[in-house]
Formats: sequence, C-alpha cells, structure tokens
Amino acid sequence: MQKNHPTSNPRVLALDYGRVHTGVAISDRTGTISRPLEEIGEAASPAGLRHIAELVHSEGVGSVIVGMPVSLSGEAGGQAAETEAFMAELRRAVSVPVYPWDERFTTKIAGRRGRGAAASSHSLAAGFLLEDYLGSAAFRRRVSK
Repeated sequence: MQKNHPTSNPRVLALDYGRVHTGVAISDRTGTISRPLEEIGEAASPAGLRHIAELVHSEGVGSVIVGMPVSLSGEAGGQAAETEAFMAELRRAVSVPVYPWDERFTTKIAGRRGRGAAASSHSLAAGFLLEDYLGSAAFRRRVSK
C-alpha cells in the first residue's frame, strides 16, 4: 500500500460522489472518528480532482473510499458506471489506493439526521459512509497489513 504522508496511521478520505456535488469526510488518524468536510463541486473536473489530490496530500490520507451506488438487491445502481469512471480518474490523480464502498442508505440517513447541521447533506452522507467503512472488517484487514 502506498502512503502519501509519513505516519503510521494515515487517515481515510470518504467521497459521496455526485456529478454536481460531492460530499467529503475524513477520519482521524486512529480510524475511529469521521468528520465531514466542505463538499466539492464538480469533483470529476480537473479542478475537482486537483482539490481532492491536495486534500490527500495535506491531510495525510492513506486511502480513499468512494460511495458506490448499490440497489437494495445489491446490484450496481444506475449511477454506478459514472462513479466507476470517476474512480478511474481519481486513481490517476492520487497516489493512494481508491476503493469503492456500498453507499446504500447514506444519503437518506444524512437527510434525516442532518437537519440544522453545519455540514452539507452530501458531506454528512460521506461521513456516514466513512463510519460504516471504519467499522468494517475490510478496514481492519487493511490497517493490519
């Protein structure tokens, strides 16, 4: 695994990708707490990809997860192809691994719980996505390597 920052506990960056608005959240170095960041407009654009790459570098990010639209039956949703294309561009823009993560329910949960919150609903959704990932066996396997 490539590391972009000289730390034994790199952060995880989560993106709730959308063509217009992309929610962003970041973990602490212990991988236990997520914090929503300001959303990124047009994340797939050259400027958006540069912004994400700058975050990866400045925040000591060791991996990025991107919410993958999945239907209730577990199949890739209608926006999955666009999200996969974004992930391919992102992999070329950053020097850390980029992983898909099932985003079922995160946008709805963020909309219900986020009323009156300082962060956008997109970044709250990224936060819920990140919390789900940080609690997963996949995350524990990756950090134990």
